[in-house]
Amino acid sequence: MVFGIMGAMPDEVDQLCAKLADVTVEPYGGVEYHRGTLAGKPVVVCCAGMGKAPAAAPPQVLIPRDGAARISCSGKAGNMTSKIGIGDVVIGRTVLYHDAELDMICQNPPYLKEYSGDPALIAAAEAACAKAGVTALTGKIATGDQFVGDSATKQAIADKCAPDCVEMEGAAVSQIAAKNGVPCVILRAMSDNADEDGHEVLVVKKFSIAEYVATATGIVAAMIELL
Repeated sequence: MVFGIMGAMPDEVDQLCAKLADVTVEPYGGVEYHRGTLAGKPVVVCCAGMGKAPAAAPPQVLIPRDGAARISCSGKAGNMTSKIGIGDVVIGRTVLYHDAELDMICQNPPYLKEYSGDPALIAAAEAACAKAGVTALTGKIATGDQFVGDSATKQAIADKCAPDCVEMEGAAVSQIAAKNGVPCVILRAMSDNADEDGHEVLVVKKFSIAEYVATATGIVAAMIELL
C-alpha cells in the first residue's frame, strides 16, 4: 500500500525526503515525486506548492499513477485557538474552505461542504504525537488562498467557521482525496498566531520555519511506522 505524502514548501518535504531509502525522483507536471521507502513501507513524497490550485494537482497524480491508497499533507499553519500554542499540532478531523462558496462547491463530486479526516489516519497521528511528546488537538482546519497575518482577517475567519488553525492547502488535498475515495489526513504544526506578529516574523523577516516543520515531519514518519 503506497502512502502519498505532501507539503507545500521545500522545507516541508526536504526533511522527509532525507529519511527515505531506495529513492528515485521523477519530475511530472512541475512537481518532483520522490519514491522510496520509509520504515520499510512504500511512499511517494512531493512538494506541491503554496495555495489551493497547486495542492489539488498532486493527489490526482499520486492516486491513479502511483497507486497512493492514503494521502497526508503536513506543514505549518496559523493558530486560531487558545487551546494550543506555537509548536503544537492540529490534526484535521474536519477540513473546509474559509474563502469559497460552499453551497456551490458541494454541487459537484464529492458533494461535500467539508471533508473528514480518515479515522484510522487520525488515530495514527494522535498516537505519533503522543509518542513524540507533542501536544496535539484533533479539530477543524480552514483553508484559503491568503496568508492570514492581521487580526481583522483572523476574526472574520473565526466568525465564519471557527477553525482551530488556518492554512492554504489542506481542503484542496482533502477534496481531491475524497473525490477519489482515498483516506486522507491533514497535519499542521503551529508556527504563528495568524496575526500581525505572525506576519512580521514569517513574511517581513522571513523567519525559518524549520523547527515547526521538524515537528510535523517527525509525526508523519512515526505515523508510517504505526500503520
